[in-house]
Amino acid sequence: MSLSARPTTIFALASGAGRAGVAVLRISGPEAGPALDALAGRPASPRPKPRPKPRQAVLRRLTDPKTGVALDDALVLWFPAPASFTGQDVAELHVHGGPAVVAALAAALAAIPGLRLAEPGEFTRRAFENGKLDLAQAEGLADLIDAETEGQRRQALRQMEGALGARVAGWRDDLLRAMALVEAEIDFPDEDVPGGVSAQAAPILAALEADMRAELADATRGARVRDGYRIAILGAPNAGKSSLLNALAGREAAIVSDIPGTTRDVIEIRLVLAGFPVWIADTAGLREAADAIEAEGVRRALARAEEADLRLALVAPGDRPDPALLATLRDGDLVLRSKSDLAGAGQGEAEAGALRSDLAVSARTGEGVAALLDRLAARVAAALGGAAAPALTRARHQALVADAAEALARARTALAGAPELAGEDLRVAAHALGRLVGRIDVEDVLGEIFSSFCIGK
Repeated sequence: MSLSARPTTIFALASGAGRAGVAVLRISGPEAGPALDALAGRPASPRPKPRPKPRQAVLRRLTDPKTGVALDDALVLWFPAPASFTGQDVAELHVHGGPAVVAALAAALAAIPGLRLAEPGEFTRRAFENGKLDLAQAEGLADLIDAETEGQRRQALRQMEGALGARVAGWRDDLLRAMALVEAEIDFPDEDVPGGVSAQAAPILAALEADMRAELADATRGARVRDGYRIAILGAPNAGKSSLLNALAGREAAIVSDIPGTTRDVIEIRLVLAGFPVWIADTAGLREAADAIEAEGVRRALARAEEADLRLALVAPGDRPDPALLATLRDGDLVLRSKSDLAGAGQGEAEAGALRSDLAVSARTGEGVAALLDRLAARVAAALGGAAAPALTRARHQALVADAAEALARARTALAGAPELAGEDLRVAAHALGRLVGRIDVEDVLGEIFSSFCIGK
């Protein structure tokens, strides 16, 4: 039985916990109206107050239904089903945000028969189950609640407004059109159906598959907006990597020492550049390891370099770049000449031709640090920005669209000789799209998705 079908009414604090000017308690379910009447209508008094008109805020004295003790003066709102967030009857109590007020109201609500405290994400799950939003919109809402940067906010809001659902709806319409053509040839071979009708589905499927693969190619951008753009600082021991990390962070995030190999593990800081989250990692110096611990640090440094979106190669004055460092670099990576404040810093082999630097920096004086941050912000904006946020923002989205695209590829191959097989692959593709927005067969992921929400949402 779905949560929305249970004869229970849930309540929870929908605003942030702790001391605040205003706190919002939300009640959803069949007993929301009677609970509101009990708290704000004073039904035992000679002149009970009527329930507020739908979607109109009214100032009411809230009292404990059992004791009659006044709890607070609050704005109360009433949202009768189905015109509410959850699709059920919903009441909201906007009270003063002191912890004692919230605790007293929660205790009064818990004492009303048929009410219980909501589980994390249960309001949104009921909204999903009552058709108020699809699964992708629910995920967008979770991302919007967690958004910390402007880029994350824009992307989450677009998904919450149904951008992915609309994209999937367009794909599904094209897919159903192709399925109808294929099924007509399979199911009515003796009827007056023009021969080769299924061949008409081929260009539809080709365009559909190409569109899905284009979205998959852009999916990394969506994941980076959610999780952060990753930059790795690489270089030999004592090249100045930890000093540069501290300069970028504006604090002592990493230990700085003249002793080579001080950094053994990966140390990360988080910045916001161009409105997007960015993780910058200081890594162990790349050289022939002297012991097992340093060898593990070098291994982790190389692994972080491999998975990073951008690598910053740091070369100290007079040093020739290590082959291991050169092997990590890709087109577009930045090479930085460190310790530019030292005398003769520009005369080293790195500048003379072994590896031309893009920028000179000094963590000691700050020279070049602002210019580097500007350069990084421009790179992040170019990589994650764009006219529209990507539709696929989670690994679940990518896996299901990849499944659908692969099924379409198989269907296109089977069209010429085995339309029955093509029809089955088209149904597989349709099933994957249905799972994407939560129309079919999603019970196995609902718990995981909604458990990530805060209580009250």
